[in-house]
Amino acid sequence: MTGRTISAAWVKGIAEIIQAEHLDARALFAEAGLEIDALQHPEARFEPEKISVLWELAAQRSGNSAVGLNIPPAATPASFDAVAYVMMSCPNLRAALERLVRYLRIVSDAADITLHNNAGGYSIHVTLYGGGRPVPRQRVEFVLATMLNFCRWLSGRDLRPLAVDFANPEPENMQPYEQAFHCPLRFNAPQHRLLFSHEDMTQPLPTSNPMLAELHDRYAGEHLNRLESARISFKARELIIRHLPDGDPLRADIAKHLHMSERTLQRRLQEEGTSFNQLVDDIRHELARDRLGQHNVTLSQIAYLLGFADQSTFFRACKRWFGMSPGEYRARLGQEPGRADALP
Repeated sequence: MTGRTISAAWVKGIAEIIQAEHLDARALFAEAGLEIDALQHPEARFEPEKISVLWELAAQRSGNSAVGLNIPPAATPASFDAVAYVMMSCPNLRAALERLVRYLRIVSDAADITLHNNAGGYSIHVTLYGGGRPVPRQRVEFVLATMLNFCRWLSGRDLRPLAVDFANPEPENMQPYEQAFHCPLRFNAPQHRLLFSHEDMTQPLPTSNPMLAELHDRYAGEHLNRLESARISFKARELIIRHLPDGDPLRADIAKHLHMSERTLQRRLQEEGTSFNQLVDDIRHELARDRLGQHNVTLSQIAYLLGFADQSTFFRACKRWFGMSPGEYRARLGQEPGRADALP
């Protein structure tokens, strides 16, 4: 277990797909180690490792490897929980997706979404975390298709991306993908992403409401604060990020800032399914992925910002994270069509 979780609102959408495939959703949930009745509780959260197992079972039992794309064409805000109403009141899709990035942990902290503006358009990069097991392609495809359908619902138009990239290999049957996305599809890409035109991202939304925007923002912020206030890993994460440029973060220092002993900190992190060393490594991995996309920052500067003692240590970490050196990973990003030149 990683300590990351996914909201009941999002998992309800998965249950609906399973039922649409005429499968026994209750039996599949139980086999994956999930309690389907918990979906009735808005505050319930589910482990991403078990959600990955659920998708694997759904694909096996249905005989449909593209089951993650079998979502209703008329999307509703339900999957996005409280974040949906914040997005609906925004002036355009760009602002709506910025709010999704800000409040994503309400929906899931087992995912990262970043929005990049470049000459080729706006790209939405998606990274999913699977804990101790690989993330099945069905889970990725459900996320991308659900995001696109909700963007279409928000805009009130048949929104068509400039392209959709998948880090997975090309499937044997392309028809479900063509029907779901209606745009060029690229497989074996560096990462999963949706690419939209500047025009589509800046068109006014019919649901825009400046008066409600402030109310919804405040509600989502309070919701997020409630979720995070009980998670010591989030508090430790913020402190680790702040102290990384000073060198290797020390557990004793972070515990002191949190007004607890080292032993208590370690116990609390274990209860949330992680450890101090794992938390530091995960943070460095995530930050390295973003910083390597910023070509105005040198590799030695990135190594310093991530708290590594020298570039050789950073090099070894990148080989472990990406299977290649930091220079090779940066070069691969540079070859990606429509790559963002500046990451947030």
